[in-house]
Amino acid sequence: MWTVIYIASTSRQAEKICERLAAEGFLVRQRQASTARQQYEILVPASELDDIRELLNDILHSSYSS
Repeated sequence: MWTVIYIASTSRQAEKICERLAAEGFLVRQRQASTARQQYEILVPASELDDIRELLNDILHSSYSS
């Protein structure tokens, strides 16, 4: 089962996060959220959620500190 782990505010941000997760060997999908604003959901397999959550925190932290 696929689970939304993050909602990105831009397509580019979603792409960058997906690329980093995929580079680490994780399965990842991206889709446009069904809201009035353009937002993008990043989905991962529920079975990998804990491992990916830690990596996502590192990705987000590094992008904000750059």
